[in-house]
Amino acid sequence: MTSVLAPPPQGSGLKPVPGVPGVPYIGNTLAVMRDPIGMARKRYEQYGPVAWGWLLGQRTCTVQGPEAAEVVLVNRDKAFANGPAWSYYIGPFFKRGIMLLDFEEHLHHRRIMQQAFTPARLRAYMEAMAPGIVKGVEAWEPGSGFKVYDHVKQLTLDLAVDVFMGVELDGAERARINGAFIDAVRAGTAYVRFPVPGLRWHRGLRARKTLEEFFYRHLPAKRREGSAGGSDLFAALCAAETDDGQRFGDEDVVNHMIFALMAAHDTTTITLTAMAYYLAKFPEWQERLREESLALGKARPSYDDLDSLTGIDMVMKESLRMLPPVPALPRKVVKDTSILGYHVPAGTMVVVPMLSNHHMADWWPDPDRFDPERFSPERREDKIHKYAWAPFGGGAHKCIGLYFAGMQVRTILHQVLQRYRWSVPARYEWPLDTTSLPSPKDGLPVRLDRLERP
Repeated sequence: MTSVLAPPPQGSGLKPVPGVPGVPYIGNTLAVMRDPIGMARKRYEQYGPVAWGWLLGQRTCTVQGPEAAEVVLVNRDKAFANGPAWSYYIGPFFKRGIMLLDFEEHLHHRRIMQQAFTPARLRAYMEAMAPGIVKGVEAWEPGSGFKVYDHVKQLTLDLAVDVFMGVELDGAERARINGAFIDAVRAGTAYVRFPVPGLRWHRGLRARKTLEEFFYRHLPAKRREGSAGGSDLFAALCAAETDDGQRFGDEDVVNHMIFALMAAHDTTTITLTAMAYYLAKFPEWQERLREESLALGKARPSYDDLDSLTGIDMVMKESLRMLPPVPALPRKVVKDTSILGYHVPAGTMVVVPMLSNHHMADWWPDPDRFDPERFSPERREDKIHKYAWAPFGGGAHKCIGLYFAGMQVRTILHQVLQRYRWSVPARYEWPLDTTSLPSPKDGLPVRLDRLERP
């Protein structure tokens, strides 16, 4: 039975937000997690771009389409806050990361943090990553049942440890830190949001303590390295300073490192795994990209070479459209506001569902078809609206590491294409786990074959 979120103020001319709340607290949570695109399409057909229901214990207003996304993400009247929204999901595990701050405090931290993502820093990170990428990819063992997700996740974590942290870790310690990040991320969408031993929330809290202890232990050395011009992100954040001399304290550095390391290796892993899946399903695109990489004539491309890998760029963008690593962007309404003529009261959770937005037939022709040419210069279907394609978010909170991510994805895939060919059975469809950040339940097993070198 349809009900309204809240009656609009008299004389405002605003419409009430419609929806079917379902069972309090639970609502449509399970159905949305099982089939986020299908549920979004059903909701859009019934109620239009703005609707509400219970989701993960919150009265949640879901806004669909790029026009609604722009209202929320650009946030011109500062009605939508990032911190309270994300804190509900991941605050105990990634507290005071850059994405969990708002307004003036967020801008202050972002200005300092931006010093760690300048073009000069990106070039240094790429140079530092190159040996680890070659070593990691070269060590892959060809054969059937090669699990792409597991291997890419290990590679990106190793790179994040080397390039972001600049700390030597043995195999056991790497596995411990990787496990902590996995537990912290998965805890955000726990059904039971109390520290019950053995369940997601409890494991996430324990993981946070592990990560804090790790970074605080290495912090004094990184302060010294930062002063001496250290090139890794940890050292860069220790030394980052605005023009007026503002710097991060120890707690800020630890909070930002825990968040940045999670964001760097988790989202890149998902992107590369999605690209590998579609390139296995569409081998003609895999061959096209391999020819492009081989034609570059460089085993290790320079930073300036990356722009010439246009095929990789198109496949990356289409994969990010098909499966954005962060499938939904939540915001908390901090004062009464409106979205596309609908009244949204203070205290409401608002969600911008980027995954289903990227699959809307109103904006994308044949939206469920993998078609990288959408992003070719001749078509550029993403230009229909600034927020039609927004895997990195938008507005003041647009992902600060988006250029680093693009650089890393291109560099890794270039190395893989030069060494391997991979495939899946003709009718294989990957089983996606969408209860947290999306990932293949089976690890994406492929047949991996090493290419013969001339």
